[in-house]
Amino acid sequence: MPRMQKRALSFFLAMVWGGYACAQMSEEDELALAFGDKTTLSIATGAAQPLSRAPAAATVITAEDIAAIGATDLDEVLETVPGLHVSRQQSFNDAKYVIRGISSQYNPEVLMLVNGIPLTQAFVGNRGDLWGGLPVENIARIEVIRGPGSALYGADAFAGVINITTKGAAEINGTRAGIRAGSFNTQDAWFQHGGKVGALDVAAYLRIGSTDGFKKTIAVDAQTGLDAFGTHASLAPGNGSFGKDSIDGQLDLGYDKWRFRVGYTKRDNVGSAYGVASALDPTGSSSAERVTSDLTWHDKNFAENWDITLQASYSDYNEKSRLVLFPAGSSFAFAGGGTFPNGMQGNPSKWERHLRYTASAFYTGFANHRLRLGLGHEKEDIYKTSESKNFGFAGTVMPQALGSVVDATAATIFLQPHSRDLNYLYAQDEWTFAKDWFLTAGVRHDRYSDFGSTTNPRIAVAWEAAYDLTAKMMVGRAFRAPSFVELYATSNPVAAGNPNLRPETIETFEAGLNWTPKSGVQLGGTLFRYHMRDILRFVANANPFTGNTAQNTGGQIGEGLELEAAWDISKSVRLSGNYAIQHATDQTTHKDPGDAPRQHMYVRADWRFLPEWTLNTQANWVADRKRTAGDTRPQIPDYTTVDLTLRQASSHSPWDFAISVRNLFDEKALEPSAAPGQIPGDLPQPGRAWYFQANYKL
Repeated sequence: MPRMQKRALSFFLAMVWGGYACAQMSEEDELALAFGDKTTLSIATGAAQPLSRAPAAATVITAEDIAAIGATDLDEVLETVPGLHVSRQQSFNDAKYVIRGISSQYNPEVLMLVNGIPLTQAFVGNRGDLWGGLPVENIARIEVIRGPGSALYGADAFAGVINITTKGAAEINGTRAGIRAGSFNTQDAWFQHGGKVGALDVAAYLRIGSTDGFKKTIAVDAQTGLDAFGTHASLAPGNGSFGKDSIDGQLDLGYDKWRFRVGYTKRDNVGSAYGVASALDPTGSSSAERVTSDLTWHDKNFAENWDITLQASYSDYNEKSRLVLFPAGSSFAFAGGGTFPNGMQGNPSKWERHLRYTASAFYTGFANHRLRLGLGHEKEDIYKTSESKNFGFAGTVMPQALGSVVDATAATIFLQPHSRDLNYLYAQDEWTFAKDWFLTAGVRHDRYSDFGSTTNPRIAVAWEAAYDLTAKMMVGRAFRAPSFVELYATSNPVAAGNPNLRPETIETFEAGLNWTPKSGVQLGGTLFRYHMRDILRFVANANPFTGNTAQNTGGQIGEGLELEAAWDISKSVRLSGNYAIQHATDQTTHKDPGDAPRQHMYVRADWRFLPEWTLNTQANWVADRKRTAGDTRPQIPDYTTVDLTLRQASSHSPWDFAISVRNLFDEKALEPSAAPGQIPGDLPQPGRAWYFQANYKL
């Protein structure tokens, strides 16, 4: 075992057993850690049911969990989920949620929902190119499904589904304010209020934050390689650009059967991280705004045996960027391209909106059955695009210089406005067909206006073999819809669209076991195997001078095992963790698809060493990441990070405090870069960082 892993493991065990010994010496200490309700799951079927027999491999994370580990962003929380690793994109350092080894450039394979409504943007199929993370202060609960979910949620519920439930009036219950300060000149402040105004439930949240981002030296970038052809333009060695300013807000109103939410998110002065074109860009800046709203009417007793929900939602998202793709003095003249004395500049912007109408109903009039029926309509619309730049391609792969920054024409813009409509319907039956046996079966049909229809079923059987043992098997199919870039991109030979694409699909088999051998001990495991088909990739054309075009090509087979455990060692010590191992094969190259960890382990200890004080320790081991086919660089190094959080929370005082240190041992953590010749040394991640947080309940 490497020295750093030994050190982390030794430290972790010392914390656990030290806490255990202390707990034995003092009978007054109590395990007052409230981890919230983690026994039920709603995302798998649309209604709450016991997690142990839910028809999915799932994880529930509560607000109490988030506070205990000292998380400042959603990404830190999701890294604790079995089989889920948070990797990074090269542009803007955005998160990639790699589930079961399924990884790609923009991460469209994972569907993220907020209060059940998708955040998916049609441009590349992810959460937006300037996602910028999500603060955690207003999160009440997170439910994660590993595996297919298209039978209920449609497109992009491919490798997994993440649903974030925000806090309502009851969860906030009063007026609260908080501040955080820490490394990298990070500063955050937030305000929350939850209560009643007459018969109206009101919840409000506002958070403002900023950070300069971490400083890590990039020794070699894409321009370094181009400098071999006679230029000296590269800014490497140099630091990446990871700063940003953030605003997050939400208003949540509830009255009788009605609920209305409106949210606003802004990410401003966002640095381009490692460079959008993998060349350092210290001056580039981008911004994004997202406005969301939804209106829901829910009647649990609409009629005898009927539970009805109607919902309408609208979102608008825009991105604006001013970027230097390659620095001043860059030149592509060696291959027939242009020279850029002021740098190769591009300023793309896009505006996108989504309108959704849904109706669903539960019917319980049949003995031992609970039926769910649903239908909906969605409209995805990139209604405006603009771009100015000082380069063009004019039928060539290498960029040609335009002399000055000019507005792109309709023929040369990166993407013309496009829209598409989606209509869908689904049905699901939860059937208790024998004592202790439960069958869930569902199917959904989606019809898109641009590429046609797709139908995706799933079936799951759960058996409560004993009061403390549940076994289940699940089979499902899911799909990912082609993004607008994959269908319609223009004026970029590296990413040319193809309007004849089909959705990529995945078929997954899973077998799970949940066991509670004694009070305070929980064990679980899931075996899985999947087969991806018609994978959407940008493929080099037969003529190398005409670039890459999106194609349905090839498949991928993967299999693995996920284990998880929790043990209340004493009244004041809890130990929990998980381990995942997976192996995948690309059916075109017959090699590992690359970039994803084959092994991932997370271990956590919570120790209540005084009545109002808790110490949390967590260790995260990411290992065995192969390179993509054709990449001859050495294997991506493993790493182990250790985090500590000391928290004081009292029911007698309006104040609570927390101090956290992330990556305690300043481990060198790297995430894979896209290809050799761009950023050969991979993508460095933050080193040791400190954060102090204070909350006050008014």
